[in-house]
Amino acid sequence: MLLAADVTGKWSFAVETGAGSGTPSFTFVQKGTALTGTYQGMVGEAPLKGKVEGDKIEFVVATGSGELRYSGTITGAETMAGKADYPEIGAATWTAKKEK
Repeated sequence: MLLAADVTGKWSFAVETGAGSGTPSFTFVQKGTALTGTYQGMVGEAPLKGKVEGDKIEFVVATGSGELRYSGTITGAETMAGKADYPEIGAATWTAKKEK
């Protein structure tokens, strides 16, 4: 049986959208499959909530302009990648690396 990954820690993201790219950072706290934490990026700082099941991760960042929705796959102990949906921009892709 595959054990669920633990993504607790600080992560650097590289996000590509139709409107350009960004490099937000996320601090995740994982307890079991429950995920909480903080987003820091273009729209300032905001809380996040989500879940990790196996190698899948999903989370939502609640901002003043709407919800940023992220989903993806944990590809290694310190890497993950996926897609995001931004309220005013639309679809995006992302990759992430865990900071040491």
